[in-house]
Amino acid sequence: MLTRRTLVAAALFAGIAPAFAETPAASDPVAVLTAIYTRAAKGKGDGGFVIENRAAKAKYLSKGLVALWAKADAHTPKGDVGPVDFDPVTNSQEPDVKSFKIDAARMEADKATIAVTITGHRSDRKPADQIVRYDVVREASSWKIDDIKGSSGGEAWSIRKMLTDSLKS
Repeated sequence: MLTRRTLVAAALFAGIAPAFAETPAASDPVAVLTAIYTRAAKGKGDGGFVIENRAAKAKYLSKGLVALWAKADAHTPKGDVGPVDFDPVTNSQEPDVKSFKIDAARMEADKATIAVTITGHRSDRKPADQIVRYDVVREASSWKIDDIKGSSGGEAWSIRKMLTDSLKS
């Protein structure tokens, strides 16, 4: 028999359950990237929120990548744009994410490579430029982005390489 108390509890749980379903599992790298691209596709911001400040970098990026980025920023002359002058998540200056497909190319216990294919509203991008690859690593109990790779106009790029190269000049 369904009591009023059971009915109220079920209604409350039904209202709370969707909120839990939208929270990415930090123990699943595909879920982390799905949450990032879902936010970008919904228009709640381009992918720049991943790298917009120290707190965002600490949330999404590996400790090694955060440290390298800080060194590169410190090496950048005052008033100059840093070594990463575009949105690497959307691989663009003007984000255009209509939908996306995620493929876990390689999964190991403590590292993974994930490919994200972005489909935009415009069709002026080369197919290779629509794929962004992530090297992710497990740090403590969370998955963090250790490198972002892609191509622009057929030229390959890597965030780690850009940051490292900026320290040489």
